[in-house]
Amino acid sequence: MEWRDEGIVLATRPFGETSVILDVLTREHGRCAGLVRGGSSRRMRPSLQPGNTLSLTWRARLEDQLGNFAIELAEARAGRLMETATGTFGIQALAGLLKLLPDRDPHPRLYEALGLVLEHLDEAQAAGAIMVRFEMAYLEEAGFGLDLTCCAATGVTEDLIWVSPRTGRAVSREAGQPYAAKLLTLPGFLIDEAAATPSTPMEVRAAFDLTGFFLEACLLGPTDKRLPSAREHFVSAVTRGLDASG
Repeated sequence: MEWRDEGIVLATRPFGETSVILDVLTREHGRCAGLVRGGSSRRMRPSLQPGNTLSLTWRARLEDQLGNFAIELAEARAGRLMETATGTFGIQALAGLLKLLPDRDPHPRLYEALGLVLEHLDEAQAAGAIMVRFEMAYLEEAGFGLDLTCCAATGVTEDLIWVSPRTGRAVSREAGQPYAAKLLTLPGFLIDEAAATPSTPMEVRAAFDLTGFFLEACLLGPTDKRLPSAREHFVSAVTRGLDASG
């Protein structure tokens, strides 16, 4: 069997003396793994760094086998990403999250979103906002999308400042006041098109607390898994960047 696709490198692990197992998110075939012979060589190693885009040819005798990848570098991002803390920890956090996807289950929307995120991970002002929106898209793909369009209790579309941890729906200030201690904070930049990026470290933390709660409650908790540790390092790097710019 054989197929060709484009994929973004998530991770590699050694296999034997000279080969590696390559884990990628592909455009049409979802998350896939395959053997790259000679992948640990000095010539091939730079192409197989997380964040790079590859042109891939996968071959195997049977569809359910690991198979072999023939690779060609299509877009190099890894060097740029590794120059900043947000880029380094960001790609690690993304890879840890995407590894939770079922094997060979296509998610073309997430693939396109991942490429967009990688273009901005090294930009301190934009990295936090674009990453948290990726996590929201991830939740939606998994069937647990947040509804931040109107208040779950009253239907109003203004002064939305909380999210219900039970339903994932927005709650207005007035309707949620009696239950404020039980609600999650909704940062304004997630719903205000005029404020597309967070302005304070507090907003960044609130946004990642929000998506992190639903990632753990809906996806990770039932499987006894945890969010990648690199995610917290990424959030800390983003908040430091905002502090420095402020």
